[in-house]
Amino acid sequence: MTGRDGGAELAPMEPSPVVVLVRPQLAENIGAVARAMGNGGLFHLRLVAPRDGWPQPRAWITGSGAHRILDAAQVFDSVGDAVADLHRVFATCPRPRHIIKPVLTARGGAAEVVAIGQRGLRCGVLFGPERTGLDNEDIACADSLIRYDLNPDFMSLNLAQAVMVFGYEWWLARAPEQPARELQVNETMPATKGELDNFMTHLIAACDERGFLRNEQKRPGMVRNLRHFFQRGEVTRQELNTLHGVVTELGRGRK
Repeated sequence: MTGRDGGAELAPMEPSPVVVLVRPQLAENIGAVARAMGNGGLFHLRLVAPRDGWPQPRAWITGSGAHRILDAAQVFDSVGDAVADLHRVFATCPRPRHIIKPVLTARGGAAEVVAIGQRGLRCGVLFGPERTGLDNEDIACADSLIRYDLNPDFMSLNLAQAVMVFGYEWWLARAPEQPARELQVNETMPATKGELDNFMTHLIAACDERGFLRNEQKRPGMVRNLRHFFQRGEVTRQELNTLHGVVTELGRGRK
């Protein structure tokens, strides 16, 4: 939770797709969707015929600070009205249906949405009612389907989870330069190969001095094993400094 009156300072990250909830049943679910949207950088929310009307104060409680998304939400009587100003529409569809339409994964759909936005076109994604999902009439308003590649024996997502999956993929798709893996190093930096080689020289000299590498036949393999161990990951300069100190102090202690 944000802990701030009025919620987080959320704003559209254009070009941003529209999230369309079709006949949502519970205000708490709408609030949870807004929270998921905020996490994924989405902002535009449209509600089609919410069962209990709109607004519903309980949505702001479960929205956990996503007040601005809920404040800006629009209400429509039909799916057709909700998507009338959009150029492309995607429909999430968890079950096979007798409909001929392109089917994309969440990742593929998010990439398509980003590409559409970059062309200056507006698009939206339909999410169906909690119990039944979208019906054929709803899907008829969409150009393509998005189907999540999940465990076929248990593909049960609640409404907010479904929006969160798409929001996460959209967030990554709009910033493809983000690395898949990074090392948190705080105030230090990964050591260079030269710095690592300097430490290995120190370590091997200490091992030779104390007789650890006295077996001449095994010595080359043992040295390689030591090098492989430290070359395997991204050792930081701070860690190497600590290890230098360890090797130095161990040598002094044995004397």
